[in-house]
Amino acid sequence: MVFELGFLKPLLTSLALPPAAPLLLAWLGLLLAWRKQRAGLGLAALALAALWLLACHGTAVWLARHALPQFPATTAAALKAGRVQAVVVLGGGLLSGAPEYGGLPQPAPFTAARLRYGVWLARQSGLPLAFTGGVGWAADGMQPVSEADVAGRVMLQDYGVRLRWRETASRDTWENARLLAPLLHKDGVQRIALVTDAWHMARSVAAFEQAGLQVTPAPMGFTLPVESGLLQWLPSAQGLLASRQVLRECLGLAVARVRPAG
Repeated sequence: MVFELGFLKPLLTSLALPPAAPLLLAWLGLLLAWRKQRAGLGLAALALAALWLLACHGTAVWLARHALPQFPATTAAALKAGRVQAVVVLGGGLLSGAPEYGGLPQPAPFTAARLRYGVWLARQSGLPLAFTGGVGWAADGMQPVSEADVAGRVMLQDYGVRLRWRETASRDTWENARLLAPLLHKDGVQRIALVTDAWHMARSVAAFEQAGLQVTPAPMGFTLPVESGLLQWLPSAQGLLASRQVLRECLGLAVARVRPAG
């Protein structure tokens, strides 16, 4: 049953987040208005206003600062002070076929950015690298290989760096932690620096600490202002994606509070 519910996660998450959630509310409002219920048009207008606001990058920045726990950027000195033993990079998606690379799977933008920072941090600190990522629930049947296998190839080709540990079977953040932790424990690793986007860090830290590891957050990909003045309050695809990521993490944290341990 857990297996089946896992495949429902991407669908249910998409329905609960923008743009689907405000659009569904707008359709409900129009349906009520068609049935001559006075609240219908108001509900539709409210839903469209919410969609406009959530598509503004300024909203995403505000939400990231006020709705999520904050983690400052780390340094090699901080890793040394925390006696960190390894740098762990979390997968963030895969491009299953990239024609410009002869059809070879490539890291998606989130994964590529995390890889780059993970390599930089490992070089600055002299620590070994681990990567965790299999085939996500939403990508089942679409990916021919795991994120970790692609990451290992790209790290070696582009950066000349070999992964010390590679976890290839996980499908979400909780499985990232649960499946990688035994590989690290086997080699005596208890303290890690965890690399993922800042908006994803709170849930990731909780998962890895629950798996028995001591975590030093190493966030990157902060949600910061990218435009000035009025522009950040005009709807854009970039703004909608940023707001969606922050709200997705808020939803994930809420679910984690009622998730049974283990």
